[in-house]
Amino acid sequence: MEFQSEPGRFYMNDADDKLLAEITFSRIDDGQNVAIEHTYVDASLRGQGIAGKLVKLVVDQARDQDYKIEPLCTYARSAFVRHPEYADVLRPVRS
Repeated sequence: MEFQSEPGRFYMNDADDKLLAEITFSRIDDGQNVAIEHTYVDASLRGQGIAGKLVKLVVDQARDQDYKIEPLCTYARSAFVRHPEYADVLRPVRS
């Protein structure tokens, strides 16, 4: 399974260019960090771990590019709870 990327997005389309899976994120903190805003997986692919793979792509990119992640969407927040190994890229909560 291969994902495509563009700034602020990893995604996968089918042969007819229908969106099958996507994670979107944007730069925050003057570009120093990112916020995951949305995770989507088509119903035909749910339950196969695809959303988790999308979150891991953002986590791996954060590690490579040295930034932190604020998981705003509910799936991303739950992924950070389920995967304590992602703590190194979790953006600290600011008060």
